[in-house]
Amino acid sequence: MLPCATDLLRWYDRHRRILPWRALPGQNIDPYRVWLSEIMLQQTTVTAVMPYFERFLAAFPDVTALARAPQDRVMALWAGLGYYARARNLHACAKAVAARGGTFPDTVEGLLELPGIGAYTAAAIAAIAFGRPVVPVDGNVERVTSRLFALTDPLPGARKAIAARAVTLNGDAQAKARPSDFAQALFDLGAGICTPRNPACVLCPWRDACAGHAQGIAATLPRRAPKAVRPVRHGVHFCLVDEAGGLLLVRRPEKGLLGGMMGLPGPHWRDEPWPEAEALAQAPTAPRLHPRWRMVGQVKHVFTHFTLLVDVYAATIAAFPNSMAARGCVHYPGDGAVALPSLMGKCVKVARKADIF
Repeated sequence: MLPCATDLLRWYDRHRRILPWRALPGQNIDPYRVWLSEIMLQQTTVTAVMPYFERFLAAFPDVTALARAPQDRVMALWAGLGYYARARNLHACAKAVAARGGTFPDTVEGLLELPGIGAYTAAAIAAIAFGRPVVPVDGNVERVTSRLFALTDPLPGARKAIAARAVTLNGDAQAKARPSDFAQALFDLGAGICTPRNPACVLCPWRDACAGHAQGIAATLPRRAPKAVRPVRHGVHFCLVDEAGGLLLVRRPEKGLLGGMMGLPGPHWRDEPWPEAEALAQAPTAPRLHPRWRMVGQVKHVFTHFTLLVDVYAATIAAFPNSMAARGCVHYPGDGAVALPSLMGKCVKVARKADIF
């Protein structure tokens, strides 16, 4: 038996979250804001996204402004939010939408044709921005569904089965009449009531329909298979600064982790540690450039699938040779925003603490 959508919507009308991308009752919904927020919210939290969303909106008030922006500007404003392929896809998507007159497709199928938009994001935008009667299944909705139907098979293997039940939640007339509110009500229910730990079942509008609550197992769902041990990889990065404060940076390859971002020079990351002699053989060089490298510390950075340990070497020189400056590799204070991902920011911070510059 499906829970009553009317009960959820009544709860939502009283307790909805006020968010900068969410239209208030009576306001027009802005598809640009909905799309931007959904891309930013992937694999992170509302609290983390809020300041980034506000900065993006101030810099790029509409999709056409974002499409016209240089990629470096987009990446600079994204820096620190992680998963940098999303930023590149965001920019590519903005260009695609601008090319069609600045109007987003209003169907799931049309949205799926845009760069960086997958099944969940297409459903979320279609439901919230365009009132399409679909259920977007994110982590919140997945958790609510597994508890409602007491689905005990562990994730990630159970994900398809949970999604198949989730998309039936809007089966009654009230849900189909208010698809935008219904989708956001599901999000808010998962974020505020049906939380990962200690769900507030006594306050839940769907408590009486929840099989997990009835069986006393709601807080244990969804269950998860044991996590595999996260492997460790090793890297080396070099922080080279001149007396004027210039910092040597390189652009990382477009594909791969931190793709297209500016970063400190260094060899590829690998499974084995880098002995000092082998590491220093990878240090940046140029004619008449003889920096005295010093190992100043190690940075630990956790990616989704592995942990990275980076040995940080630092040195100062009087001035960068013209060959480096001419290639645009040296960045000075006041040059404008440089998009340094958080990993590289950690490395620079370690070097600063060592009083190298």
